[in-house]
Amino acid sequence: MRHSALVRITHWINALSFGALVVSGFAILLAHPRLYWGETGAVGAPSLIDLPLPFVLTGQSGWGRYLHFLSAWITILTGILYVTAGIRTHHFRRDLLQQDAGDAWQSYGGLQRLAYLTVVFILFPLMIWTGFAMSPALTSVMPALVTLLGGQQSARTIHFAVANLLVLFLVGHVAMVWLTGFSTKMRAMILGEGSSHRLPQT
Repeated sequence: MRHSALVRITHWINALSFGALVVSGFAILLAHPRLYWGETGAVGAPSLIDLPLPFVLTGQSGWGRYLHFLSAWITILTGILYVTAGIRTHHFRRDLLQQDAGDAWQSYGGLQRLAYLTVVFILFPLMIWTGFAMSPALTSVMPALVTLLGGQQSARTIHFAVANLLVLFLVGHVAMVWLTGFSTKMRAMILGEGSSHRLPQT
């Protein structure tokens, strides 16, 4: 399968920005590794989940928050470009929704398509929503962003859960690329060279 320049560029930009999001998100989490449900949560309040991480009582990570904010906006803008182009060029319908002759949905290709569509149209939008819901500036203008989720701490907990699902998808994605021909898939995603497999790439 040949990948367009736009698909390859947005793929690697998202890969780098997602890595930055994971690192900075972990740094932020270390400042308060407890999850709550509802509107508020603080030291001494009953928590929903106590993560097995050291409780670093040094305040919020400034560099982590800055990097997280910057990487999130890069991911959002790149994602909007990718989805818009994918709809305009019928990439999603052609490569993700249509089945090749004899290709069973239960096969690796079908499972990857389903996971890919879930990430693009469910998990990433949910990450953006919950991220916005943790912003006091945005929720003061659009309170429904956070009230529909049950509160800012609920949004934070959902954000953490979805982040874990995205990391799990990434691990599975890399494993599948490795098992089905790493060098061929990498050439296709870096140079745009053709591949004998019609498998969608993130």
